[in-house]
Amino acid sequence: MKTVGNTPILEKHRLTCHCGGVEIQLSLPNGIEKPRRCDCSICRRKGAVVASVKLDGISILKGAELLKLYQFNTQTAKHYFCSECGIYTHHQRRSDPTEYGYNVGCLEGVNPFDIDNVVTNDGVNHPADRK
Repeated sequence: MKTVGNTPILEKHRLTCHCGGVEIQLSLPNGIEKPRRCDCSICRRKGAVVASVKLDGISILKGAELLKLYQFNTQTAKHYFCSECGIYTHHQRRSDPTEYGYNVGCLEGVNPFDIDNVVTNDGVNHPADRK
């Protein structure tokens, strides 16, 4: 997805929290790929549309000291949020730890409500929870 609404998705696109204390640059050469929601306990509560980049596709430009880490359950996923405004910016994924999921609503100029047909992943029945 190379455009959302009237906003072109840049190859190097900026992501910020609400207060602007955290700025991140994402490498999005193919635009936003596979935007989705998840119905796991944390994603239900935050309600964000997420997409992913490889671990080397993210650079924290400002505010690394403001980012706080939250982990739960298997302690595999690493969820980051701004300690000033509380906005979830990104997380290292549990289902693919070689990727970060990022909050599409934090992309500069992007309104995630302009994305049609966002799929919901079944995080309640995550494969890592099966015995």
